[in-house]
This record gives sequence, structure tokens and C-alpha cells, in this order.
Amino acid sequence: MRRVLSVHFAPCALFVAGILALVRAGSFSGRSDWEAVWPQRPVAVFGALTTIAVCASLLGLLLQPFQVRAVRVLEGYWDRWPVTARLAGVLAGLQRRRLQALRRRAHSTARGDTDLRVRADVRRRLAAHPPADVLLPTALGNALRAGELSAGERYGLTTLTSWPRIFPQVSDRMAEALGSARDALDTAVNFCWAFLVLTGAGGAALYDEPSAWWWCGSCLVLAAVAYKGAVTTAQAYSGLMHVVYDLHRFDLLAALHYPLPADRESEEETLSDVSDLFAGIQPEGRTYDHPGARHRSSPPAQDGGGATEA
Repeated sequence: MRRVLSVHFAPCALFVAGILALVRAGSFSGRSDWEAVWPQRPVAVFGALTTIAVCASLLGLLLQPFQVRAVRVLEGYWDRWPVTARLAGVLAGLQRRRLQALRRRAHSTARGDTDLRVRADVRRRLAAHPPADVLLPTALGNALRAGELSAGERYGLTTLTSWPRIFPQVSDRMAEALGSARDALDTAVNFCWAFLVLTGAGGAALYDEPSAWWWCGSCLVLAAVAYKGAVTTAQAYSGLMHVVYDLHRFDLLAALHYPLPADRESEEETLSDVSDLFAGIQPEGRTYDHPGARHRSSPPAQDGGGATEA
């Protein structure tokens, strides 16, 4: 219920309320009368709130299947259309230049007498970026891709294929932390979209009223704030993905009935074979470990104490 209210209902209610305010002010048909936005009679107030609640609920239900797409568009997956593909290339180049500047700063701070807090901040910002050859055009996309391409790869696992399989193995506390971070990310993304659409609606309704352009400016600022919140939450979510592989990679092996490795080298080899298995490549020479079957097939213990007959 909390996810439904925060992720879907609240952003949709904000959007519906904004559109209703523009309609009641007469912004689409003439000069805006902002005093007419708020109803004067209690019955009219109840009717407006009911309209917002019903429309927001229906809109939330309709848009729920597109939640992943809403995030991916803000991540910068724009290669399907020629115009956006060109824009993605330009913005990705800008992201590369920023990453190079950050690396130069990290190199200079490592060599110079710099405050430890500054060094830690530079290292943290570098860790939030994927490699330069796979950068996406947006900060949100790079924040999520940093986790998608490094969380499991540190141990030989491919994160994108192993994540759906390792997630069911996490503890309840970790699952709660991941769910909370994901809800916060989706909420921020949906608020960003709501403010962006309200900016477009305000531009269409208020283009001939320069005194009311504060509507578009305010919505753009709030959309930027929501987007920044999404980036920050995505960085936290990527960090939690790393923790999942730190703590639960052996639980994945146990669930697959693979024997646990004895050292770091055999661990990387085993997990690399697991990644091949997820990619459809059958590893050779791998045996399974079935503790329950081994326990049932073990011979009964012999009484070596020379028990006497009664």
C-alpha cells in the first residue's frame, strides 16, 4: 500500500491537481484567474478532491505497467529514434569529459596535500560512474549502470543475468532496504515526469501571459530537484547491489547446488561458470552438491563398543 501511494498515487494526484488548477483558472481559454482555482463552497471542495482522487487512481493504474520504461527514458536509453540517438551521443560525450575531469582531479588530490574529506568525496564520485566506454547520456543512467556492471563482476558474476536469481536469496532486512530504495527511486522519477508534463501544459496554456510564466519556471525547478533526488537514490541503490553480492553470492551457489569454493581463485572460476550457465552456455566438469541426498545415502554408524545382548 505504501508503494502504491508514494510511487503511483501521489505523483498522479499532483499532475491531476495541476491540470485542474489550469482549467479552473481558465488558462487554456483566456487570461488566467487564479482566484477561481480554489472552490468557495464546501461541496465544491469535496467534489474537486474527489475528482483528483478518482482521476489520480485511474491514471496510476494505467501508468503502472510503464514504470520501468519511465525510469529507462530518464536513464538515457534513447537509441531507438534517430533524433534522440544523436542527442544521446552528444550528452554521452559530455559525460565522458566530466568523468575525465573528475579523474584528473582525483589524480591531483592523490598527489597533493589535500584534505581527506575532499579525497573521499572524489573517490565516491568516481565510484558512482561506470567505465568511460559504456557511459550513458544522463547522470541517472550512469548511477544505475555503475551498479549493474560492477556489483557481481567483482566476483566473476554477470550482474544483469544473476540479479534476478540472487535477489530471492537476500535476507529480509536487505530486501526491505532494497525495496525502500527502489520505491524512493520510482517516486522521484514519477514526480520528475509529473513536473515536466506540467511544465509543458503550462507552456501551452500560458504562452501569451508572461506574468504567469512563473508556473513553468517553478515546475522546471521542482523537476530538477526530483531528478537530483532520483540520482542520489540510484547511487544508494547501486551501493546496496554491491552489498547483496558481498553477502549472498554463496547463497546463490547453495541454491544452485554448486559446491562452495575453497579459495578466491576457485570462487571466481565457479561464479564465472555460473554466469555462463545463465547465458545459456553449459559449463563442463561441474558436479552438484546435494547435502540432503548425501545425508540420506550415508551408511548408519556402527557400534564399535561391543554391546552385550540383554
